[in-house]
Amino acid sequence: MTDFIRVFMPLFFIVFFLTAFFGTSFIVSKRIGKNPNVLPKDDSAYGLIGRYFKLTLIFLFIYTLLLFFFPSTSTLKSSINFLENNLFKYVGIILMLFSLAWVLIAQFQMKNSWRIGIDEDHKTDLITNGLFNYSRNPVFLGMLLSLIGMFLTVPTFISLSFLIVANILIQTQIRLEEEFLLKQHDKVYLQYKAKVRRFL
Repeated sequence: MTDFIRVFMPLFFIVFFLTAFFGTSFIVSKRIGKNPNVLPKDDSAYGLIGRYFKLTLIFLFIYTLLLFFFPSTSTLKSSINFLENNLFKYVGIILMLFSLAWVLIAQFQMKNSWRIGIDEDHKTDLITNGLFNYSRNPVFLGMLLSLIGMFLTVPTFISLSFLIVANILIQTQIRLEEEFLLKQHDKVYLQYKAKVRRFL
């Protein structure tokens, strides 16, 4: 089981990044004629969140590679012992695979409205069908599920810290996007917000 997880973890995030971020962004950029990654690179609070997002993803990937190449290093495997159970590991792996499928379906349903960040230059459609009928933020929900799955599969204080940091960043980003969507779609968004929960 340990050897499988060593290989699975970096491969999972490689596939996740290539499909959910780069792949989807490439397809949408061809459709709309611009880069859908609109995270600002300035020194604003919003720009800072974007940088922390990127750093978290980079360090997360580095961590999975370190687990692969140095599996016996005690610092990397500072395990939370009561969670070291094969049942939790199986649940974690299933959760990670489910999260990837969930995110890709949500992105497909967003069509040309998919953005990484807030696009203040173009008004995008408010998507309320499919997974968005059950969650206002299915992509963010999928990202959190993947990190919960990672924590259950590799229950260390480091993987827990990734989950906590990512949750703080995602919760902040969601609220920024909600303010923006309210300005863009006004009463339509308010009605949608009243009907559908933030996550589930």
